[in-house]
Amino acid sequence: MDFTLDDTQREIAGLAADVLRREVDLARPAGPLGYDEQVWRALGKAGLLSLALPPELGGAGLGIAEVAVLLTELGRAAAPVPALTLALGVLPLELLGTPDQRAALLPEVATGDALVTAALHEPSSPLVTEPATRAVAEDGAWTLTGTKTGVPFAAAATRILVPAAMPGGTGVFLVDPAAPGVTVAGGSVRLERVSVEEAGLLRDREPGEAIATLRRLAVAGAVALGDGVLAGALTLTKEHVARREQFGRPLAAFQAVAQQIADVYIASRTVHLAAQSAVWRLASGLDPQPDLEVAGYWLAEEGPKALAVCQHLHGGLGVDITYPLHRYYALGKELSQFLGGAQDRLGELVR
Repeated sequence: MDFTLDDTQREIAGLAADVLRREVDLARPAGPLGYDEQVWRALGKAGLLSLALPPELGGAGLGIAEVAVLLTELGRAAAPVPALTLALGVLPLELLGTPDQRAALLPEVATGDALVTAALHEPSSPLVTEPATRAVAEDGAWTLTGTKTGVPFAAAATRILVPAAMPGGTGVFLVDPAAPGVTVAGGSVRLERVSVEEAGLLRDREPGEAIATLRRLAVAGAVALGDGVLAGALTLTKEHVARREQFGRPLAAFQAVAQQIADVYIASRTVHLAAQSAVWRLASGLDPQPDLEVAGYWLAEEGPKALAVCQHLHGGLGVDITYPLHRYYALGKELSQFLGGAQDRLGELVR
């Protein structure tokens, strides 16, 4: 087990950090799609959105380990981009999509001109494995009915990966959010007799493979992104308490401040280790459990607490919209909610 980044991964991290330093503008508001399209397209132009694509589609032919490195850098900068869609759309399509599905969607995703996301939550059921959404065979196609919640960037998506119960198990369907019967409101997606052709069903080489793979990639992507969020917030806070003085001394010189920043460091390093272990096992073709659930639980339980400490140590500066800390806090909270919260993660770990 060796978590040291190889040369390719170091180059990805360095390139991503360089692009983000140049392109992220805290004063620029999010675009109509809910994210900074200029930054996202810059990442695409640098080849970072096509890391997992096969060479025949213009990609680098890399995998989850390299995408996780990119996600961590996006989290470290709290970049206002749809980072999680790399784990919810690009990776599942590359692993489970048919050649036609991949050729139709992935090239535009790689340039930043299209988004693919996934609908993994249902009311009161985060990261659902047995969805209430139903798929019924009718007239040579599938008809989907159900409600999904907490779908990242649903309004901006070109396609949404939708798990649905079908005869013999659970299938994952590519749904066009503009199709008749689809209603998108914020992060909620309602499906009312939505027709999806057989060609819109992801491959399921054995029962339950598609939903299990999608779920693993979603959690891995979230913890890799969260790893960067905590690391970035920790760096920002360390620099602040080292510079800011009170009673003629830097805040960092006070024992209570040092203890609090140490707690943030412990939370950050634990998420980092758990995320790396889970991603390494996924990339090596090994069972990522229970490492994946440990990382998800720790991020959902300790991540928001650590970010709250960072806010506390910044005082009023932490909520200033011209200062980046509020981005880290908001993104960390979103990731905890995406994972279903600490109690759900703990229950999954127990199971």
